[in-house]
Amino acid sequence: MLSKKLLEEINEQIKYEFYSSHLYLAMASYCYSIDLDGFANFFMVQAEEEKFHAMKFFNFVNEMDETVEIKGLDTPENNYDGIIDIYEKTLEHEKFVTSRIYKLMDIAMEEREHATISFLKWFIDEQVEEESTVKGILQKLKRANGDVSLIYSLDTEMGKRVFTPPTA
Repeated sequence: MLSKKLLEEINEQIKYEFYSSHLYLAMASYCYSIDLDGFANFFMVQAEEEKFHAMKFFNFVNEMDETVEIKGLDTPENNYDGIIDIYEKTLEHEKFVTSRIYKLMDIAMEEREHATISFLKWFIDEQVEEESTVKGILQKLKRANGDVSLIYSLDTEMGKRVFTPPTA
């Protein structure tokens, strides 16, 4: 059984995961608008991943015989100052999500809620991967220093990304 505090925070996390999906759809739309379809694909895949994360939390709450509370979402930013700006904001957002996951883990550990601790370990590993991926892309974009051929090469690379739901 989840405590009221932990359940409230998990329900908040579900909202943030769905918000992340909306944010990444907005970023995909921007990328399409500047003819970077590969980067748009990257964010479309990110949006799917975030929905998957939200549903993973949703299902966990149900498995714990608790009730999910669906909350409204804020409107995500839709205007950016270029592809580097998007990835800087993506990294900032992923760091925020990481802090939220850590907060959930802190509460679960404090309450000795072992099922939740076990469940959250997957998300901690996922956030390490998310931040590392975004940092790597951002570094490549900065090193490209506006070189259109390098940016288009990265765009092609981003276009190959697909969403594969994790089995764990």
